[in-house]
Amino acid sequence: MGQGARAVGTPAPDPEPELRRDGVGLALIAFGILVAARFWFMMPGPVGGCIQVAIATIFGGLSFAVPLLSFAMAWRTLRHPERNGANGRQVMGWSSFLLGLLGLMNIAHGLPRPAEPERMRAAGGILGYISSSLVADLLTVWVAVPLLVLLMMFGIVVIIGIPLYEMVDRVNDAREVAAARRAARPRPALEYGVDEAYDTPLIKGEVAADTRADEIFDVDAYEPKELTGPVPKGGAAEAKPVVAGLPPEKAEAMASGDIEVNKPLEAPNHSPIPQRVEQLTLSGDVQYVLPDSQLLKPGSVPKARSEASDQIVGRLTEVLNQFEIDAHVTGYTRGPTVTRYEVELGNAVKVEKVTALSKNIAYAVASPDVRILSPIPGKSAIGIEIPNLDKEIVSLGDVLRSNTARNDHNPMVVGLGKDVEGGFVIANMAKMPHLLVAGATGSGKSSFVNAMITSIMMRATPDEVRMLLVDPKRVELTNYEGIPHLVTPIITSPKKAAEALQWVCKEMDQRYDDLAAFGFRHVDDFNKAVRAGQVQLPPGSERVLSPYPYLLVVVDELADLMMVAPRDVEDSIVRITQLARAAGIHLILATQRPSTDVVTGLIKANVPSRLAFATSSMTDSRVILDQPGAEKLVGQGDGLFLPMGAGKPVRVQGSWVGEQEIRDVVAVVKEQLQPQYREDVTAAASAGSKVAEDIGDDLELVLDAARLVVELQLGSTSMLQRKLRVGFAKAGRLMDILETRGVVGPSEGSKPREVLVKPDDLEDVLANLTAS
Repeated sequence: MGQGARAVGTPAPDPEPELRRDGVGLALIAFGILVAARFWFMMPGPVGGCIQVAIATIFGGLSFAVPLLSFAMAWRTLRHPERNGANGRQVMGWSSFLLGLLGLMNIAHGLPRPAEPERMRAAGGILGYISSSLVADLLTVWVAVPLLVLLMMFGIVVIIGIPLYEMVDRVNDAREVAAARRAARPRPALEYGVDEAYDTPLIKGEVAADTRADEIFDVDAYEPKELTGPVPKGGAAEAKPVVAGLPPEKAEAMASGDIEVNKPLEAPNHSPIPQRVEQLTLSGDVQYVLPDSQLLKPGSVPKARSEASDQIVGRLTEVLNQFEIDAHVTGYTRGPTVTRYEVELGNAVKVEKVTALSKNIAYAVASPDVRILSPIPGKSAIGIEIPNLDKEIVSLGDVLRSNTARNDHNPMVVGLGKDVEGGFVIANMAKMPHLLVAGATGSGKSSFVNAMITSIMMRATPDEVRMLLVDPKRVELTNYEGIPHLVTPIITSPKKAAEALQWVCKEMDQRYDDLAAFGFRHVDDFNKAVRAGQVQLPPGSERVLSPYPYLLVVVDELADLMMVAPRDVEDSIVRITQLARAAGIHLILATQRPSTDVVTGLIKANVPSRLAFATSSMTDSRVILDQPGAEKLVGQGDGLFLPMGAGKPVRVQGSWVGEQEIRDVVAVVKEQLQPQYREDVTAAASAGSKVAEDIGDDLELVLDAARLVVELQLGSTSMLQRKLRVGFAKAGRLMDILETRGVVGPSEGSKPREVLVKPDDLEDVLANLTAS
């Protein structure tokens, strides 16, 4: 009967066996038939009389409609059991609805009492008496009626499972569907495709507040004037500020910092993040509620103007006057960490005249971290970025509460921070599609990783995003142990991390097999078709299709992995970054040692998005960004974000999330769901490209060689000759076998090979050699 109900009209997807409620639906139909037989067709006999007394006593005058309500509930249970929600939800909804409705009927009939059974059966029955009599006696009828109406509306909301704020959209959608049917138009098919023209990971949005002090003076009211004579020899104290295009009195005001301050700014939006749905239901009928946004604290209130920034305007103007450059400061934009001052040039003035003054400007403003952009992207002006003396805290909570983040419901959207103009920087990790993060110690790299993982926990369910965390330092990501988004416990062993990356390659191949078999180009299109029931399995297949979640792989220290197993790690990373985008698998590689032996050319070529925090040298900046600039950052979250396809990096102050905030969010998600780990992630990898035949009968010699090399930490062929008493050819062959197993590194001429395994891991190495 359940299959027949789901096959009527447009076939409904057949739910999983554990979600079916066909027995409940059948019971409701039987109940409705019995009640209809008495109240509609007047079934005679003592059974009919008992049914009438029992039903009328409970439901009163609504008894004639009870069969209709029972049949409607049976139809919903048979056709769409997954919409009924968790056990008890429909009982609560129907109970609230009937208590409210029967209470109103009881009041309309004059509030009959149990002493008058016939009147009570004609009114609201015993349910109506329970819900109306006490409230009406205590609070009067005028208060009881609106309370009962609210109770009835609450019951309707619980029954249908649609929040009130979504009902208007549902009504509009229903109107559009009805209009389409009247016009005899076919039902629109699913739209596939996740890429758009000029796509970018950055999500455009509003500015956090009026953080731009633009047009300090109304220069349009004056005709351009020629630059006057040079600065007098008496020094800067005797010099009159001379600025092209401005009268002397305005220039004096600019130099002295006597500038009119804009109106005070309002605090950022601290209202809660609206939930995407009332409650999220995961596979297996598990309810999951996203963490409350109030767990994340607000940050500092942004400032558009400050006295210190106004004084720097005068200092910049003085430098331009001293070198007789026809240019003037037209405004500035204050960000959380740095302020960008805009300098416009006069006619026939070379840009190099201003950019060559970087050291003089740094001397004038007493700051070594001065960065010059020529020009500012999208403007005919030179930008001079100077750190603020009073920095602002950019809270992750403020970023996620911004309208930009609210309006984008993609689970892979994370809050990066704020740019120089004070605008919120939101990025879609799925559009990167892979990200390289690097910076010196204390630059803010770990804070970014924490903010990114917390953003995923705040916005995505475990069914939408799964994560694989690699933490060779053992302390950076321990807070996230046990969250339901993990596919495996946090990996701290570099060797197990290399095996986990190989598992990611296998997972990627499996996803591509499904995409190729069912004819989809991206996992998002595949998931959309699976949810709509448009993916048909071959006849006889017992497999149950379910949407693939995004898989986010975070490696907190790439250098440690490259030291232990450089070849395996590099091969896995290159293969994943080349192919995994369409499979919904994305890599985040973080390191504090951005050297060419860690961030190799192959890795850089396949990781298009970069995020550079403060580095110790220009060479490191070129390794990350392929251009200088990161060496002039001020640290503590100040970074340059170069997304895929961008020509110039965006300066971003990374969002901050505190230790206690992370613990609170983790506690909320761990209370709701236990992690479901994949058993095959850290399974022992196969023996690689070489199998047992390359060892042959020399297993004992290979084990002895491995033991000697690891214990002595010396990868020397001559040492194996002496210790094992073998010839040069045999010793060289043993060393080659150890290289294929990742025990030693490649040959470096006459120097001993690098030993990649520590003595603590010797037992694992010997076990792997024996198993191979």
